[in-house]
Amino acid sequence: MLEDVPRDPFADDPNDPAAELGAPDDVEPLTLAERDEALTDLADVEVFRSLLEPQGVLGLVLDCPECGEQHYFDWDLLRGNLRQMIDNGRPQVHEPAYQPDPADYVSWEYARGYVDGVIDTEESR
Repeated sequence: MLEDVPRDPFADDPNDPAAELGAPDDVEPLTLAERDEALTDLADVEVFRSLLEPQGVLGLVLDCPECGEQHYFDWDLLRGNLRQMIDNGRPQVHEPAYQPDPADYVSWEYARGYVDGVIDTEESR
């Protein structure tokens, strides 16, 4: 479902800087456990978005274990990356957010806690 993700800015560009890396043929398909985890994450993102977007939250901030920095993902990009990973075993190349305002994003843990709070409030009514 490539329509779910922003188009690769270097698609069809003969000067694509990633061309030197070669084709990603060596990508292992997700294991059943990894696929289930990604499907659960996708469902969580949908719930997070439905509750947090009306509050002005633009997406999630995730800590990158590879570079140690935080990456900001808007809802569409996050959903698209998960969908791409489920379908193809890896997320699509994407442009990082340009000068995101950290106040517009929340962590996964915050989003989970917010959803849990909404559920607890509804159950206590």
